[in-house]
Amino acid sequence: MNTVLEVVAAVLILLGALLAMTAAIGIVRFPDTLSRMHAATKPQVIGLVLVLIGAVIRLRGNVDIWMLVLVGLFTLLTAPVIAHTVGRVAYREQRSRDGLGIVGDLENRDRRE
Repeated sequence: MNTVLEVVAAVLILLGALLAMTAAIGIVRFPDTLSRMHAATKPQVIGLVLVLIGAVIRLRGNVDIWMLVLVGLFTLLTAPVIAHTVGRVAYREQRSRDGLGIVGDLENRDRRE
């Protein structure tokens, strides 16, 4: 039974590391901010959770397991908020760069004519 748990823990840690690596490659390779944001959140969080589950299995019976659980919960709670904030900032920057972010531009133009 110990050997089976060790193998499961090793597989989870390796899968999590692989997902984290693909997230890092996606951040470097994707062309725009929204694609990079997707690569930075989804596989990165899932990879971290897999690594943490593997570490919990490996460290079973240790007091440090609760710290790993807190890290996982904190990551699951904050990653969507960070992704949403980055997405909003990127959207606003793109709109202002395209000249679409000016509020009331049509009203001012009608008054000038």
